[in-house]
Amino acid sequence: MDLNRRSAIKGILAGTAALGIPSGFSAIAMTNAETNLPMGILKGNINHSVARWCFSDIDLETLCVEAKKLGIKAIDLIGPKDWPIVQKHGLESSMCNGAEINLVDGFNDLQFHEILIKNYTEMIPLVAQAGYKNLICFSGSRRGKTDEEGWNNCVTGLKKLLPLAEKHQVTLVMELLNSKIDHKDYQCDKTVWGVELAKRLNSENFKLLYDIYHMQIDEGDVIRTIKENHQYIAHYHTAGVPGRNEIDETQELYYPAIMKAIAATGFKGYVGQEFIPKQANKLASLKTAISICDI
Repeated sequence: MDLNRRSAIKGILAGTAALGIPSGFSAIAMTNAETNLPMGILKGNINHSVARWCFSDIDLETLCVEAKKLGIKAIDLIGPKDWPIVQKHGLESSMCNGAEINLVDGFNDLQFHEILIKNYTEMIPLVAQAGYKNLICFSGSRRGKTDEEGWNNCVTGLKKLLPLAEKHQVTLVMELLNSKIDHKDYQCDKTVWGVELAKRLNSENFKLLYDIYHMQIDEGDVIRTIKENHQYIAHYHTAGVPGRNEIDETQELYYPAIMKAIAATGFKGYVGQEFIPKQANKLASLKTAISICDI
């Protein structure tokens, strides 16, 4: 099943605002309880954020209030209309969006450059004025293009924007998405592809969003890949594999070890929870995820 962002938002079950962790979760999920730390007082080795779209049936005000109780510092994947709400609650917009066309029409295709350059030229200053740093972008689908064609086209488009990004100290962050299950034909579907693009652009204002869920599906070897390429990564996303659901013991990744590897690189950015909760109590699932990742 193709659980991309658009279809997932429509299919998410209605949640409640209660925060108790249901029985049956493993000891891993209870990290904070075991160390006698109440939620909201975290260890400080990971900066936690949460993707808005995964909790879209909870109004943003409520999500901000409850996220802050958990020690979450930021909301992922929101644009200018939502920034005043997160600012009101003392949170950040850790991964801004709104300049992209969609996930399939991206910088790897020259026919979309005019609108993309217009959109990003308008959005970059807004991100900076709001005090934020990261603005998401996408390669787009291959549509038969070779790797070389995709790299060349991305370089052509992004180089027109990087001087503006550098001026405003904003980082354009291209997300790595799997092309096996969720985003068929997406071109930036391997870390090596994104890293090669970053090397060709040679700018501190272009980085990658390493989505752990997506890269486990398309390439695996998550911890070694992070260690070897961390200098090109500005942001991380989580979700359980398979299914893109909770990151508890029902899935195959061991997130405490992954978080320790991320922290060991000296990473100071955000790790965003981007899983689609299956549990009726979605905020309880979010609480569990933060506990698991707070190493």
